[in-house]
Amino acid sequence: MKEIFEPHWERDREAFFSKVDFSKIKTPSYVIHEGVLEDNLKILKKVKDRTGCTILLALKGYAAWKTFPLIGRYLDGVCASSVNEARLGREEFGKEVHSFAPAYTEQDIREHLQCSDHLIFNSFSQWNRYKKTIMGCNKKTMKGNNKNNNEKNKDRTIECGIRINPESAGAENDLYNPCAKGSRMGVTIAEFRKHGDGLDGISGLHFHALCEQNVDALEDALSRVENNFGKYLKRVKWVNFGGGHHITRKDYDVDRLCRLISTFRKKHGVQVIVEPGEAVALNAGVLVSSVLDIIENDGKIAILDTTAEDHMPDVLAMPYRPSIIGAGKPGEKKHTYRLGGLTCLSGDFIGSYSFDRELKPGDRLVFQNMAIYTMVKNTLFNGVRLPDIVVMDKSNKVIHVKKFGYGEYRDRLS
Repeated sequence: MKEIFEPHWERDREAFFSKVDFSKIKTPSYVIHEGVLEDNLKILKKVKDRTGCTILLALKGYAAWKTFPLIGRYLDGVCASSVNEARLGREEFGKEVHSFAPAYTEQDIREHLQCSDHLIFNSFSQWNRYKKTIMGCNKKTMKGNNKNNNEKNKDRTIECGIRINPESAGAENDLYNPCAKGSRMGVTIAEFRKHGDGLDGISGLHFHALCEQNVDALEDALSRVENNFGKYLKRVKWVNFGGGHHITRKDYDVDRLCRLISTFRKKHGVQVIVEPGEAVALNAGVLVSSVLDIIENDGKIAILDTTAEDHMPDVLAMPYRPSIIGAGKPGEKKHTYRLGGLTCLSGDFIGSYSFDRELKPGDRLVFQNMAIYTMVKNTLFNGVRLPDIVVMDKSNKVIHVKKFGYGEYRDRLS
């Protein structure tokens, strides 16, 4: 009988985290819950099992490496956007490392030779510039003469790919739309046709067209890939579907995704790779903060020990309004406050929220879905201390705490 993915209680994250006692967590702190994280991973593992695809953790979205042993039980490796991410994946994840960047320097290539398994190029000019170096390294590796490779890497050869741009609808916000007009990401079909005969040494194609989207957007992107690049698919052994797939979201059509992947694999005879990004740790972490002060200026303002500018920068960049456990929209509950951060940036506001009772200094506020992106993008503007990192096991026991202090601020610059 065909398996159907049904929503289950673990995917109601607000209900889950509302049962966790955060009273003893020092604030501000990012809190990652291994139980919720593993629930996401089990969903992704089912996709792998049903389709035979490869699923990677996108380090640009989540890189809390203390949880890599858990993630590595379910996923095949990581995708990296820089040498540092690739090295982290090689040293701490210990499985496949797939790397892409809009452009590489010669130093980048030398370092990727030591830590990447797949190296994806954003243009044919970059590929033509470095292919001799990479293919030469692969020949030495296959002969066993590469003395620069350590024991872990000695049998590893690098497979190379080209990123294509399907020019599909993509994300609505052009800041996050890799297929927007004038995008610097990927080779359009017009440019690809000029170089498509020069695929010797290229093992695969990569595209990234989505941002926090459901499977219908992927279906549109795949249609464009097949229509534009179909004749080239028979010449490669893998196709990377990139990221932006919200697979672990409650309303995501996982069955439809499995059908799409399986059909594509069978039709084109290629391995499919997926980099779901946010889906790995979607709603698996929160940011716990405390109210420091309440002031009045055209309404009540609560000053917190956290900050949008430093600790959750996408709140200002996207922008978006993160949800808070137990809070409502402005005016929905009895008491409404604007929540402000610690920096000197005048616009350092997280948003307006309402509560059943008046806030007072010392009250805890728990911001949801703070494991992804916000942790890897946070800053030290104004020297504001970064939140601690707390990992909880399935019994809600704290198993790791990362504390940040003056040293991180001082050592960031010289």
